[in-house]
Amino acid sequence: MSVIDRLLSPDSSFQKRFFFLARRFVPGETIDSALDVVSELNAAGMSATLDFLGEDILEPEAAAHTREVYVQMLDAISTRRLNTNVSVKLTALGMLIDEQLALQNLLTILERAQSNADPFVRIDMEGSAVTDKTLRVFERAYATHQNVGPVLQAYLRRTPADVERMTAIKARVRLCKGAYREPPAIAFQEMPTIRREYLKSAERLLLTGNYPGIATHDVRLIESIKRFSAQYGVPADRFEFQMLYGVRPQVQHDLVEQGYRVRIYIPFGTHWAGYFYRRILERRENAVFALSSMFTK
Repeated sequence: MSVIDRLLSPDSSFQKRFFFLARRFVPGETIDSALDVVSELNAAGMSATLDFLGEDILEPEAAAHTREVYVQMLDAISTRRLNTNVSVKLTALGMLIDEQLALQNLLTILERAQSNADPFVRIDMEGSAVTDKTLRVFERAYATHQNVGPVLQAYLRRTPADVERMTAIKARVRLCKGAYREPPAIAFQEMPTIRREYLKSAERLLLTGNYPGIATHDVRLIESIKRFSAQYGVPADRFEFQMLYGVRPQVQHDLVEQGYRVRIYIPFGTHWAGYFYRRILERRENAVFALSSMFTK
């Protein structure tokens, strides 16, 4: 185990002593702590998506545990009658062990979610090494359950083709820039190019997609999306803006006041250190943005 892996372990001293670093972005380690935040967001006119932290599971028992946490989460959401759905990482459901195992765990979650007011389940996209597997498992699940949809990352060179495939089958897509460090052969590296690619895919989804999630904190992209949707007559109820918990909360509230739908992604769980490092600090752009967000509204 590397030094970084030891530091990011849920039972490490770093984890126990430095949670305050991540509290802006991870509200807590328990389902109840996450649901309390959902309740506050609902009162402010926003919906939410809950994400139980964890990934790269290599034991079937651990994958089963993740599945059961999602079942408990869905039950708790239903009991408290909150406006939120959930997102899952397929590597946390056992995809690195066996795709069929991940699919069966996913189907259990999809079945349970169908009795909730919002039955939708988002499949998070992870690194490019598992993009094909993730979309393959998604399409197998989607063949029998329509309450599921993938995330696509605009900085990947393959994404325009994936957008066309998802619009053709009417899948609900969440579009983000992309958080992982990827090589130039796979992903665009320069931010102006990534913004350009993001807008191209977002515009396609707005015109032909099925209720896309426009996931960005980039105010320039947000303004471009607002102008495009107004120019082409895309109603505000045909899509939603999606942002991470703790990042630019004032922008979130402003969008609600302007009549847009806003969904906030809320990660929780004991694996917060890994999330904080890999999603926020691994890429320079994410680190600068996250640190600046701690001191801005």
